[in-house]
Amino acid sequence: MADLSRRGLLRGMGAMGATGALAAMTGCGVPPAYVEAADRAGPDRSSGDHRLVFANWPLYIDVDDHDAERRPTLDAFERRTGISVAYSEEINDNDEFFGKISPALMNHQRTGRDLIVISDWMCARFVRLGWVQEMDRGAQPHVARHLDPLLRTPHFDPGRTHSVPWQSGITGIAYNRRKLGREIRHTADLWRSDLRGRVTLLSGLDEAFALLMQGNGVDITRWTGDDFHRMADQLRGLVRKGHIRRFTGNDYIKDLDSGDVLAAQAYSGDVIQLQADNPDIEFVVPQEGAELWAESLMIPNLADHKHNAERLIDHYYRPEVAADLAAWVNYVCPAPAARDVLASSKDKERAELAEDPLIFPDDAMRKRLAIARDITSKERTEFAKEWNGIVGL
Repeated sequence: MADLSRRGLLRGMGAMGATGALAAMTGCGVPPAYVEAADRAGPDRSSGDHRLVFANWPLYIDVDDHDAERRPTLDAFERRTGISVAYSEEINDNDEFFGKISPALMNHQRTGRDLIVISDWMCARFVRLGWVQEMDRGAQPHVARHLDPLLRTPHFDPGRTHSVPWQSGITGIAYNRRKLGREIRHTADLWRSDLRGRVTLLSGLDEAFALLMQGNGVDITRWTGDDFHRMADQLRGLVRKGHIRRFTGNDYIKDLDSGDVLAAQAYSGDVIQLQADNPDIEFVVPQEGAELWAESLMIPNLADHKHNAERLIDHYYRPEVAADLAAWVNYVCPAPAARDVLASSKDKERAELAEDPLIFPDDAMRKRLAIARDITSKERTEFAKEWNGIVGL
């Protein structure tokens, strides 16, 4: 399972997070941060230097059951291609990592990394700034063939030319059906009186806003400022009434498991793990819809081993490799062809994963999933300030 803290954010964005820092740097005599397309590529040493540097989140890749230092899918790539991978688990927070590598990128310098994995809302910022390179799909036939159609055209990167999903997931609702004594089918079901003080929502703006808008019938692929303010007004009223117990990071899992909370805005991958210990917990994609998101692979500007990085990305879209990774991390697999690989497994638990809609959403669920339009840099300062005032950050 992916580390429970890896999607946590710096909570001070309304004051001076990465966005504020960037605005300050670009508005005080510092050269503009945007990098033109012609300046993004450096000499590619891949043909004569068979290695690459890959930065990822903690516990976000398969690990050998008997040797924690071995990563079977990565080892297989190295054996097959002869390319050595320097793999690091250095990304613990999107904004923190942004702050770590942004000085190099805005000053047209190498980051020392050929491949990074960040959340799509942060990927949007990198694409807007021109900090990542366009990939050569000719070198990635498995990506071209197997990438889930639902993930192919995010608002920030049409055609996925600059990013490829590593893993995906759903932000929906988790609840204790036995203790609640009823089903939850709509986002509005969270606001019923029997859940007063027993509901939690995610505290991160980028993580929370889309599902709440969808509950109001908004098409999140094209939401407007009015949609946001309407949702914020609704949320303020719920906070005043004491309906929402608190806003959380991933610690909602402890609240759900203990029974202190009966329903929570939640991530699909976390709930799969929670259900293994507590079968009363259910995950629902509301009838109005839920947000489909991804954490994606990107190649930073001036990467020394671009072609090697493209080959590694394509390796993970081989159905058998995607299946191995999905079986370990338990998030939505971005390569649906991996389902048949798991279904044919002689291992019962592995085969059962093929039928789990939180790893391979069924057709009915897929119709209710959408990728939200990202928050633009112009909108972010205003919306983050309003959101943080509600959440108490």
